[in-house]
Amino acid sequence: MIRSRLSQTRGRFMAELEAAFREEHPPHDVAASFSFGVFVTTLPTLGAGLLLFALVAKTVKRASTIALFAPVILLNPVAKWGVYALSFSLGSLILGPVPGGIPTEVSLSAGSDVAMRILLGNLILAFAFATVGYVAVLQGVSAYRRRGVHLVDRIADPTTED
Repeated sequence: MIRSRLSQTRGRFMAELEAAFREEHPPHDVAASFSFGVFVTTLPTLGAGLLLFALVAKTVKRASTIALFAPVILLNPVAKWGVYALSFSLGSLILGPVPGGIPTEVSLSAGSDVAMRILLGNLILAFAFATVGYVAVLQGVSAYRRRGVHLVDRIADPTTED
């Protein structure tokens, strides 16, 4: 069941990304939109990111709406827990352990210390994910338009010739 669900999510994500590749926007604009979407989606915005995306899509002419929203599929609420765990670990690595004990013994009084570690780690991950996303999408859009590579077909059958 999990494998099937992951396959469906990957398929939806790749279909959305390929639709963004076909848009009329220049490759830089598609990659920048995707990168911004990844950055905001990685942060703990509690749903406010979707409102921000709608605002950006409506007001910024160069924004690729599809590329902006595609990361929402990738970093869905289930995947976000892994991002938060990694964020906390990264924040703890930089700021040190939470005062008051090991993470399983941390009380609610340590809430601000835990939140600080999660936010710091989240910001670092957001910048890293956004940078990798920008480069990957820029190269993907350029290759797609240059050679007519169809991502969904390519992933489904990697032996397909260009």
